[in-house]
Amino acid sequence: MTDDQGGIEVEESDTKGRYVLRGPDGAEAEMTFSKAGTRQIIIDHTEVPDAFRGQGVGLRLVTRAVEDARAAGKTIIPLCPFAAAQFRRHPEWADVLKKPKG
Repeated sequence: MTDDQGGIEVEESDTKGRYVLRGPDGAEAEMTFSKAGTRQIIIDHTEVPDAFRGQGVGLRLVTRAVEDARAAGKTIIPLCPFAAAQFRRHPEWADVLKKPKG
């Protein structure tokens, strides 16, 4: 599946997936996730090669995951340090952030 703005593709298996943006030189920026049941994903890694640095690609990948989770009624656990930092910077994403129990 490719998004309408910017060419981010989603690749999924039964338990894992990734959001990927491919550059013209073959470089790939990716954000990987694991599925935790049917209503939750865990963002576990974001990698942006030098070819994409300074273009906001990492943020675009996380934003796409937030939009997809919101549309599907899912929550996100951002274990990846980059994704966790983006959730702290974007309080408007609180509706999809998995709240700790307690």
